[in-house]
Amino acid sequence: MDYSYDLRGFILSESVSLRKFRLKKLIDELKSKRGYHTELISLYIPPNKVLSDVTNQLNQEYGTASNIKSKTTRKNVLDCITKTTQRLKMINSIPDNGIVIFTGAIPQNGQGSEKIEQYVIIPPKPINIYKYLCSSEFYLEPLEEQLAEEESYGLIAVDRGEASFAILTGRNLQILKTITSGAPSKHDAGGQSARRFERVIEQLAHEFNIRVGEYANKLFLEVKNLKGIVIGGPGPTKDKFAEGPYLDYRLKDKILAILDIGYSDETGIKELVSRAEDIFRNVRYVEEKKLVQEFLGKLSKDTGFAIYGEKEVKAALNNGSVAVVLISESVDIYKVTVKCPQCDYTEDKSVSGKDISKFRAEINSLTCPKCNTPMNIISEKNIIDEIGELADLTNAKVEIISTDTEEGAQLLNFGGIAAILRYKSD
Repeated sequence: MDYSYDLRGFILSESVSLRKFRLKKLIDELKSKRGYHTELISLYIPPNKVLSDVTNQLNQEYGTASNIKSKTTRKNVLDCITKTTQRLKMINSIPDNGIVIFTGAIPQNGQGSEKIEQYVIIPPKPINIYKYLCSSEFYLEPLEEQLAEEESYGLIAVDRGEASFAILTGRNLQILKTITSGAPSKHDAGGQSARRFERVIEQLAHEFNIRVGEYANKLFLEVKNLKGIVIGGPGPTKDKFAEGPYLDYRLKDKILAILDIGYSDETGIKELVSRAEDIFRNVRYVEEKKLVQEFLGKLSKDTGFAIYGEKEVKAALNNGSVAVVLISESVDIYKVTVKCPQCDYTEDKSVSGKDISKFRAEINSLTCPKCNTPMNIISEKNIIDEIGELADLTNAKVEIISTDTEEGAQLLNFGGIAAILRYKSD
C-alpha cells in the first residue's frame, strides 16, 4: 500500500489551519502503526542532502539487514529498504522543504499478516535533519515539532484591586492566574486624614504592582517564542505598572500596547484580546473568532450568504458559490466506497473515524445485497479532505475551527460544517 502526501501543496488553496490539521491527522494515524520487530523505517532527508548519498546508505543498510537471524524479520526489513530505495529513484530532486519517507511491515491481522505500507511526505516547513531509523514504530518527533505554534503573547489585565495573567498561542487562550490586592479603592475621610489615607493607598498600590511584576516575570520569562506583551486595565494603574520598575527589562522591551478595558479579571483578558485584534491579527484564536462571528452574523440577518450542513455545503461548492468553508476539527467522518467484485455493485458508506479501522478489518463480512459476495473497499476519504478537494476546484478556502473557543463550540450546533458564500446559492 502506498500513500503519498504533499502537505505543502496537496490542495493548492488550502489554509494553514487545514495543512496543520491534515498533518496532525496523519501523525495520529502513523502513531497507531506498530511492527512486531524493528520493521518500520523512518527516513528524513533535508533539502540540501545529495540523493546518491542516501541511496548508498540504504544499500549499506540492506547489507547489514541481510544478517538478521529471524527469517521473517529479515525479509520484512529487506522489503522495506528495497521499497524505500525504489521510491528514491522516482525523485529527480529533493523538494525545498525536504522529504520524509515512512516504510513499514504493518500487521493486518496478527503476526504473519504483515503488508508493506509507505507514506511519502513533503512537510509544510523545511526539515533540518538527516536521519535513517529502523524501529518497531515510526519516528515522528520532527514532524510533531512542525505543529507547534511559533508565537505566543502575554496578557496582563490590571487595576488596583486585581490582576489577571494569560497566554495567547495560536488558537489557545490560557488563563494562568488571577491575584487580588485587598487595597481599598475609596474613603470618606477628609483633611490630613485624607492625605494620609491616599499615601497608604499609593503604598499598597505600589506593593501590589511589585507582586504583579513578580508574577509576570515568573509566568512569562520561560515562555518560548514570546513575541510580545499587551497590558490593559480600567484606570491609570496599567500605565503606572507598565512605566514603573516592576517588569523584568526583557519583558518590558516586549510591551506592544497598553489598552483601556473595563475589567481586570478573566472577562478583562477576553476584552483585551478583542481590543488588541490588530496586534493579534495573525493569531489563530482571533482569526477563528472572526470567521465564526461573520458566519453567525450573516446567518442571523438571513442574508442568504451563510449556509450549514454537509449536503448544503457540498452543493454550494459544486456550483462555485462558496468563499470560505468552516469545519470543526471534531468532524471525523470517512466516505468509504465499497464494490462487489462479482457484479460491480458499488455503494458509499459513512464511517466515523473511531470506527474506520474496525470497518477495514471486517470488510469481508459485508456482502453484496445483489449477489451475496463479500465486498471490497475501493476508496476511502476523510470528509475534510473531500471538501478540501471540492474547494480547490473553485479556489474556496477551507478553515479548520477548534472547539476550544466559544465560537468553535457554537459551530458544532450547526453540525460542524458551514460556509460563507460569495453569492447566494440557488
